[in-house]
Amino acid sequence: MHRPGSGRRPWTFYALAAFFGLYVLFLYGPMSAIFILSFQGPTGGLTFPMNGVSLHWFGALFGQQRTGDFAGSFTRSILLAVIVLSITVAASVMAGLAFRRRFLGSTLVFYMAIFSLIIPGLLLGLGVGLMFQFLGIKPAWYSSALGAQLTWTLPFGLLIMFAVFSRFNPFYEEAARDLGAGYGQTLWNVVLPILLPGIIAVALFGFTLSYDEFPRTLIPIGSRNTLPLEIWAMTTNVTSPALYALGTLTTAVSFVVIAVALTSIALIQRRRTRRGTRTDAGD
Repeated sequence: MHRPGSGRRPWTFYALAAFFGLYVLFLYGPMSAIFILSFQGPTGGLTFPMNGVSLHWFGALFGQQRTGDFAGSFTRSILLAVIVLSITVAASVMAGLAFRRRFLGSTLVFYMAIFSLIIPGLLLGLGVGLMFQFLGIKPAWYSSALGAQLTWTLPFGLLIMFAVFSRFNPFYEEAARDLGAGYGQTLWNVVLPILLPGIIAVALFGFTLSYDEFPRTLIPIGSRNTLPLEIWAMTTNVTSPALYALGTLTTAVSFVVIAVALTSIALIQRRRTRRGTRTDAGD
C-alpha cells in the first residue's frame, strides 16, 4: 500500500505507464514499418526483409511511370486544406465574438452547428452529393467536397474558439476603450493578438482535418481525387513500396504543419513572457 511521503510511486502510475507504452507501440509501430519499407531497394517488396536501401520508390511517385496522380491529388488536397483553414478560422473567430453575449436562438444555433459531429461522415457526404445533384451542380473538390469538409472542421473550430474566449479577460478591451481606441482598433490591436495562439490552433485543426479527411469527401469529390482518396485507390492496384513512399511523404507534411503551428504558439508565448518580465522590471 502506498503511503504519502514514502517516496514510492503508486501502482496506478506503473499501470498508466504500461498502458501508454502499449498505446504508443500500437499507434507508431505500423507507421514505423511503413516508413522503413518505403526505403526499399529497386527490387524490394512490400514486406520484410528489406532488399537494399534507396530512394527509388520516392522517385517513382514523380517519374513518368508513376502509378497514380500523386502530384495532382496532393496539390488539390493542399489547396482544399488552405481554403478550409481560412473559412474555418474566419467563421470560428466571428462566432466566438458573437457568442460572447447571449442572443435569441443562440442555444439552437450552437447545437445545430455541432450536430454534424455525430452524423456518420459517409452518410453526410452522401447527403451533400445528393443535394448538389438535385440542384444540378457538378460535384467538385472546390465546391461540394469543400462544403462536406466544413461540416467537420467548423464544429471543432467553434468549440476551440469558445474555450479560448471563455478565458479572455474583457478588462483588456475596456482599458483600450478608456484610452480612446475604437471597436476596430481594439479588435485588431488587442483582442486578436491575445487570441492568436487559439487562432493558430483552429487553423491547425482545420488544415489537418481537411488534409486527412476521407469519408466525407468520398462521394461529393467529383472526378478528381484528393490525396487520401488517391492513396485508397492505389491500395487496389499498387503492389510496390511506392505506396509506402507516398504514405511517408504525406505523413511528413502533416508533421511539418504541426511542428510549424506548435513552434509559432511557443514563440508567441515566449515573447509574451519576456514582455511581462520587462514590464515587471520597469515597475
